[in-house]
Amino acid sequence: MLIGVYPGTFDPITKGHLDIIGRASALCQKLIIGVYENSGKRPLFSVEDRVELIREAIVDFPNVQVKSFHGLVVNFVRSVGASVMFRGLRASSDFEREFGMTLLNKKLAPDVELVCLMASSQYQFLSSTLIKEFALLGGNLEDLVPAHVADALRGKVLTDFIRD
Repeated sequence: MLIGVYPGTFDPITKGHLDIIGRASALCQKLIIGVYENSGKRPLFSVEDRVELIREAIVDFPNVQVKSFHGLVVNFVRSVGASVMFRGLRASSDFEREFGMTLLNKKLAPDVELVCLMASSQYQFLSSTLIKEFALLGGNLEDLVPAHVADALRGKVLTDFIRD
């Protein structure tokens, strides 16, 4: 059984992520979305919230699961019995970053293959960072994230605004 992992921070999950999930899940029998508990970044959503938002977003993908992890991604990939790691690429800057990480990961785990999927043209510009900024400015999120994620973003932005 081919098991793949699609790791990321997913703060929050976007329709671009879902596009990669759909395409990656068609290439393997089981795909695990690895939600990184990245303490280096300051995520808007807790890891538990991110996992739940993703679970709601992937109900139409029966062979996809979500798990959080910390530490090296290759250790997570091995711990779930996967042999393939999927990444999405938008622009040349993504390629440069992924290339550097791939070289290091290949040294640490030569048995793990990396498969990069190009973002579909309608999602080339999309990033979680851009989504958060757009939400803060009151932009229409409906074409960019699933409806439940848009609601969660609006609630989070409003809560943070009232708190400040």
